[in-house]
Amino acid sequence: MRVHALYHVPFENVGSMAPYLARNGHPLSVTRLYREEPLPDPEAFDALVIMGGPMGVHDDARYPWLASERRFISATMALDKTVLGICLGAQLMAHAAGAAVTPNRHREIGWFPVTRADPVQTTVLRDVLPPVFDAFHWHGDTFDLPAGAVPLGASQACPNQGFIIDNRMVGLQFHLETTPQSAAALIDNCRPELDNSAYVQDPAAMLADWRRFQHINMIMEKALDALTHPGPLAL
Repeated sequence: MRVHALYHVPFENVGSMAPYLARNGHPLSVTRLYREEPLPDPEAFDALVIMGGPMGVHDDARYPWLASERRFISATMALDKTVLGICLGAQLMAHAAGAAVTPNRHREIGWFPVTRADPVQTTVLRDVLPPVFDAFHWHGDTFDLPAGAVPLGASQACPNQGFIIDNRMVGLQFHLETTPQSAAALIDNCRPELDNSAYVQDPAAMLADWRRFQHINMIMEKALDALTHPGPLAL
């Protein structure tokens, strides 16, 4: 499966997905939107991964390339391709599917549990997500659930933590691909967002236990397995 990723900033990449894709023979290509690199022809890839970034879905004045990216995502979602959006990527997918993207009541940064929604068990991710699992978060915005989407789960700070559309498009508000190195990069580059509010952890707490990163990376590998090799679904 040919995978193409969209990067919005130099310090957020596919993280733990890179070695998984290489190990399983899935070639990875990248568009670095912050360099204004051109978007590819959708025929050049089979799966699209849309990564995160500190900007918002509607920040066109500061990031003019967002408008063309939104059109590209809408066009790709209309095709028979796998799409995975993470954080901002999920918000862009939700917007493309007609859902509102707005500021969340709380900024959510650090390790917080996500409770899986029951309908997930009828989807391609049925064997992927535990009933409750810690995820790494870094966001201030949220999205409404797109029409027809299956809800993925919720946290205490954010009621919509993801969605699944047509069993081939998945939006994750949280991060499963984050490594200790990529978390440190987020901390270094987005430190002003660490405002000590109710759902914002301090850097030491975020980086204290490498096993947490190992655990979410294992869940991400299972998600990628499910999306690249979907089996028969439960009725």
